[in-house]
Amino acid sequence: MFKLFTTGFWEVVARVILRNKIAILIAIILATIFFSYQWKYMRFTYTEANLLPDDHEVNVTYNEFLDIFGEEGNLIVLGVKDSTLFSVEKLNAWNQLSEDFKVYDEVETVVSIKDLQKLVKNNDAQKFELEPFIKDSIHSLAQIDTLQNELFKQYPFYDNFLFNKTTKTIRTAIYLKKDIVNTPARKDFIIETLQDKISTFESENDLDVRVSGMPYIRTLNSQNIVDEIGLFIGAALLVTSLIFFFFFRSFRATFISLIVVCIGVMWTFGILGLLKYEITVLTALIPPLIIVIGIPNCIFLINKYQHEVKKHGNKVKSLQRVITKIGNATLMTNVTTASGFATFILTESTLLKEFGIVASLSILAIFILCLLVIPIIYTFLPYPKERHLEHLNKRWIGTFVDWMERMVREHKIAIYATSVVLLTASIIGIYQIKISGSLIEDMPKEKEFFHDIRFFESEFNGIMPLEIMVDTQRKKGVMKLSTLKRMNELEELIIETPELSRPISVVSLVKYSKQAYYNGNPKYYQLPTSQENSFILSYAKNSSSNVDLLNNFVDSTGQYARITTFMKDIGTDKMERIEEDLQNKINKVFPEERYKVTMTGKALVFQKGTKYLVKNLAISLSLAIILISLFMAYMFRSFRMIIVSLIPNILPLLVTAGLMGYLGVPIKPSTILVFSIAFGISVDDTIHFLAKYRQELQANHWKIRKSVYAALRETGVSMFYTSIVLFFGFSVFTISSFGGTVALGALVSATLLFAMLSNLLLLPSLLLSLERSIANKEVLRKPAINIIPEEDDEIENSSE
Repeated sequence: MFKLFTTGFWEVVARVILRNKIAILIAIILATIFFSYQWKYMRFTYTEANLLPDDHEVNVTYNEFLDIFGEEGNLIVLGVKDSTLFSVEKLNAWNQLSEDFKVYDEVETVVSIKDLQKLVKNNDAQKFELEPFIKDSIHSLAQIDTLQNELFKQYPFYDNFLFNKTTKTIRTAIYLKKDIVNTPARKDFIIETLQDKISTFESENDLDVRVSGMPYIRTLNSQNIVDEIGLFIGAALLVTSLIFFFFFRSFRATFISLIVVCIGVMWTFGILGLLKYEITVLTALIPPLIIVIGIPNCIFLINKYQHEVKKHGNKVKSLQRVITKIGNATLMTNVTTASGFATFILTESTLLKEFGIVASLSILAIFILCLLVIPIIYTFLPYPKERHLEHLNKRWIGTFVDWMERMVREHKIAIYATSVVLLTASIIGIYQIKISGSLIEDMPKEKEFFHDIRFFESEFNGIMPLEIMVDTQRKKGVMKLSTLKRMNELEELIIETPELSRPISVVSLVKYSKQAYYNGNPKYYQLPTSQENSFILSYAKNSSSNVDLLNNFVDSTGQYARITTFMKDIGTDKMERIEEDLQNKINKVFPEERYKVTMTGKALVFQKGTKYLVKNLAISLSLAIILISLFMAYMFRSFRMIIVSLIPNILPLLVTAGLMGYLGVPIKPSTILVFSIAFGISVDDTIHFLAKYRQELQANHWKIRKSVYAALRETGVSMFYTSIVLFFGFSVFTISSFGGTVALGALVSATLLFAMLSNLLLLPSLLLSLERSIANKEVLRKPAINIIPEEDDEIENSSE
């Protein structure tokens, strides 16, 4: 009954499509216009990806910190390491450059060498006053010598903040207004203003200015993502169309396929705009993915059309059979592919959910477009010429199919032995895989801003903020000497950790106050005693300027303090060790009943997010396997067939995971996608093969061997075609400047190649070896879904 329903359903679909050509084309054009109209709602991401759910403990802690101290990622730093900077002309030009940035609306404040102030004791007024190191501008080399002596030797408060006293590297800090940090205004300021002014300064003063800081890195990284979308789409179209033309030798067929996938890409961008999702490093991959996945659909449909035309010469009947016979198969394969992506929807990560939703909807959309557009366009075109059908008789394809059949017929033991060796080697490799939670690891290594990150790591121990928030649980608890001493003890551990920069906090300010109290003597740069504290605090209370300095380190109630340090780009294992050391120190120094101390910051949030995604990898992949297993169980009504069909698809995933271990490719947000994507696509080959195998069993009166070889010869060519397209299509991603995208492209390509060989060699071998267990009429005679309809012999005979 169901078989009759599905067969009848596709016959109805074919009639509707072919009888309503103009109406369907108009509907597609209107839909494309509608989706194009949604493009204006597309937004490019202005923050790094938050991989954790909004209600995750790490996110909650980070948001609490932002509520108290505001956006932490608003600092841009400019740096120069050049001895010629310490000349009158160049140092004045450097200070003027910093002054120029102060007039812009996007800038909250700028701190440069010229802005640095000495804290000086005024005995008469019993308060501290601020005096600038540079009162107006530099007039002589003697002034520069005095400035260097004071900064590098007498005032440790500023060390590692605006200068490195060892290497004489100087930097300027530009703090953007917190309300524009995550908006398009940030991009406009950095791309159009900041970069232009720095470029002009470099050419006029012959100095190399390094620029970094989270807003700057985010902006240039986002711009790279935008730039690469066009590159990927162009490369994917070029590669897939060249392969398509190589197989079909038809400009007409190639052009039709390009029209279909281009409309699919337009719809994908429209879906992104309609759902108002941001374009991230993941969603940017979907348009070229749609091209790579859409072209195999075109191959199946056009190949079937040309086969039918060659067989009986009736164009209308050929197009009808394309829809009735290939429609169901392509629907099933596209659904399984979409299912592989859709499993990401079930994760708690917003980033992955959005990727899964857009990818799965786009895959279903490209299927609908292929099924509608290709048959309709061919109704308006003349019959294919003889040269367009020559590819159907290619000898080299026959040689490849003969080799596969010979391997399955004569070398099953070798196939099994190779599979076991690969499985064993892969399991060993899997144990060597590492997890990476680095914010900058995937960034383009050849870009100037990446080299600048390394520069600031070398000179100032990093640019990625790690924040420690101390809650004293009482107002004005921060300025109590006992709290300051505890914070100082924690800071000593941070100073001893080579991967972290010198911390900045209220402790440094209090030490600076004591130094000022003793007339600037650097040996008194330390926390005051209990007796000294009362005198120094009385001076501090009379100093309105000192209150301004406190604002960045202590909240308005005096209950919360922050310790800010910056972290180098380090591996997840090192980061976890540092976090553990700091937590142990916190537990030891700060009594739990009196203090609540939390660690947060972008670097920590990203690292925790990566670990969270690794857990979700297992969940999403397991869901994909279960979902597709249920789907195949429903189709074939056989538990044994599920096991047989899963083995050739899971083995390539294990091989790829093993390769990652051996090649040192870590598990990270980009490479996590490999397994679900590859599994969803590779299982399509299995469905095609098993469906054809079941059909051959019926045609050959349940003769197992004859049916396996017939299915292999029939499906081998199309599986080879589509696998080659997918292999080279995903290889397009290796031209990316993002390390993660390169890894994704290479790994998916390798997995799909393994999957093709596995489905063409291991799957038939298993069917032959287990023929008595799995192949009987009861198991395979009546599938729930008839993927490939039986040939209508009467129609075929009458048409020939």
